Amino acid sequence: MNVQQKIIKNKLGVLNLAETLGNVSKACKVMGYSRDSFYRFKELYETGGELALEEISRRKAILKNRVAPEIEEAVVAMAVEYPAYGQVRVSNELRKAGLFISPGGVRCVLLRHDMENFKKRLKALEAKVAQEGIILTEAQVVALERAKLEKQACGEIETEHPGYLGSQDTFYVGNMKGVGRIYQQTFIDTYSRVAFVKLYDRKNALVAADLLNDKVVPFFEAEDVRLLRVLTDRGSEYCGNREHHEYQLYLAIEDIDHTRTRAKSPQTNGICERFHKTILNEFYQIAFRKKLYQNLEELQRYADEWIRHYNTERPHSGKYCYGKTPLATFAESKHLAKTKEIDNRMWWSDNSDKQPSPSPSISL
Repeated sequence: MNVQQKIIKNKLGVLNLAETLGNVSKACKVMGYSRDSFYRFKELYETGGELALEEISRRKAILKNRVAPEIEEAVVAMAVEYPAYGQVRVSNELRKAGLFISPGGVRCVLLRHDMENFKKRLKALEAKVAQEGIILTEAQVVALERAKLEKQACGEIETEHPGYLGSQDTFYVGNMKGVGRIYQQTFIDTYSRVAFVKLYDRKNALVAADLLNDKVVPFFEAEDVRLLRVLTDRGSEYCGNREHHEYQLYLAIEDIDHTRTRAKSPQTNGICERFHKTILNEFYQIAFRKKLYQNLEELQRYADEWIRHYNTERPHSGKYCYGKTPLATFAESKHLAKTKEIDNRMWWSDNSDKQPSPSPSISL
């Protein structure tokens, strides 16, 4: 029972009680209404029935205080195009386009259009796609709605410079008709938040190593920054006998140290977990509502476009980003990695007579 139904019930109650008691004054005293209110309720009920007893707000909107129509249209358009964006991000994005509206103003606009939360904005997106002639099957919608959001990380990972620590994880995207299960290999530089993703139809050690070999290591080599360590969970695609495990072999060849999270503690790899929530909200849940993908390669192309936007255009609120994009953060801070490498070389040079010669090793 909503608020209006409760109000109507109370007003009908005083009318029925007065009829039962045969005394309007006693009925009004019991129910807490005045005689004037009683006769007003009676007149409304006799002319319009129960619906006439609904409470009508006397508060009128002050239209001159509302935002300009073109700004309101821009807010609604962005809410439909980017449902995962909150009121602060919408305000910032519109400010970049020369349209000025506060986060509170954005929320007021979204409330007027019944789009104040992520779920309602997704429904608006579905309605728009349906009106334009793209209709999703019920099974696809149900599959997307049942997708589980990854837990948000609690706490932070200590990192000193780009390349100091990379975080890698496997993310289950969903089931695509004609392809089967789809898995995403994710890598994030924990300092700059530069991210790399690649989609596969399986999860094993070979594909985990393929992401590093195809995208991650070439990027760090091109930037002349060494990747020192990778943090992963204890999944079979990351852990195994180094002599027969493709991922462990690749780390050994590239001289990259390996750190594993604590057992049953996914929050230890929280940066990847939080990124998975972002890409789910801002890319996958929207992309699957806009288009039906025929194969894995087509979905990979669109994922690459989103990752380019994420790395080069989307401001990041990470600990070391300060509102800059991940790639800009990497470019402005990679000198820290070079300085650290020079310091380490000088230390080994000064202590070479005291320390045994270092040999490449992997920390398991």
